[in-house]
This record gives sequence, C-alpha cells and structure tokens, in this order.
Amino acid sequence: MQVVVVEHGALAPWRGGLCRLFDAEYLAEHGAWDPEQPYGYAPADLHVVGSLDRRVVAHAGLQRRTIGVGDVDVVVAGVGGVLVAHAARGVGLGRAVLRETARAAREVAAADFAYLGCREEVVPFYRSCGWTRTRVRERSLSRVDGAPVVQEPGPPVLLHPARRPVADWPDGDVDLRGRPW
Repeated sequence: MQVVVVEHGALAPWRGGLCRLFDAEYLAEHGAWDPEQPYGYAPADLHVVGSLDRRVVAHAGLQRRTIGVGDVDVVVAGVGGVLVAHAARGVGLGRAVLRETARAAREVAAADFAYLGCREEVVPFYRSCGWTRTRVRERSLSRVDGAPVVQEPGPPVLLHPARRPVADWPDGDVDLRGRPW
C-alpha cells in the first residue's frame, strides 16, 4: 500500500489511474471524470493518491481556500473526491488516505481546518478517522450554473483540525466563496 500527495500540476503520471478509479464508480451517472472540473465540484490543488500493487485505488482532493464563517475569514483545505475502489475497501487504505489528507491540510496547504461535506451513510467512517460533525448554514455557488445556493443545517459537514483545533471553529453561517468540494 502506498499513499502519496501530488500537486495538481504534477498529476499527469496518476491521471490514467485516477480516471479509471472515478469512471468505474461514476461514469454511468456523471460521465467521464475530469480533474479540471470534477463533476462540477471545485477542483483540487493537491491530490492524495492511494495505490495497491501500483494500481490507483483511492483518492482525496484538497483545495486551499479562505472562506467566511460568521464575520471571520478562515483558511480551510476543502476536501472532495474521496473515493476508495470497492475491491480495495476494508484493508485500511481509506484511513491511510484520510490520515495523509489531514497531514497535507496542515503541512502542505497550511490550512487552519480541513472541511468536507458528505453523504449521511459515510459520516461514521469519517468520525472514526477523527473528523467532527458540525451543523452549519452553508452558502456556495451551484455546481451546475454558478448561481448562489444556501444549504440549511442538516446535511453532513465535517471538520478536522489542521493548524487549529476544531474547538477554535468560529460561530456563524459559512460562505464557501465558491463551489463546494
């Protein structure tokens, strides 16, 4: 098992494997994966790539961004594109990728927090990896047409400490100032 952090500009050697990973999961529903416009979500600056036997089987993307929380600017590493191939699940690769994602958020992206939204059914996995669920009202730009979107509290939003502990997360509505991850 190998887990590496790759800057977006150096993604070329990994691109074919990542396309196969994402297309195996999402091609029928969302079309071919494009790292520049991943299904309309914000693209990553950094990619955490997991491989087994030199085959790409896991990914998490990070994008450093300053967002608004209440009346405070907060630097986050927005996390998206988290995926482990079905055949590679259950061997600890997802945990290893998330551990390296947290390290990259802190040391490479120099973010205060890692931030992600996810489906309800995967919240227990993220929580077991040290992520903390929070309830926020979230503003972003639509993945489809760029129009403003307001998401009331409810859908899962999780935080992980990077340079600051989660207890330092400010109160208030969140403005992602762009598309979600």
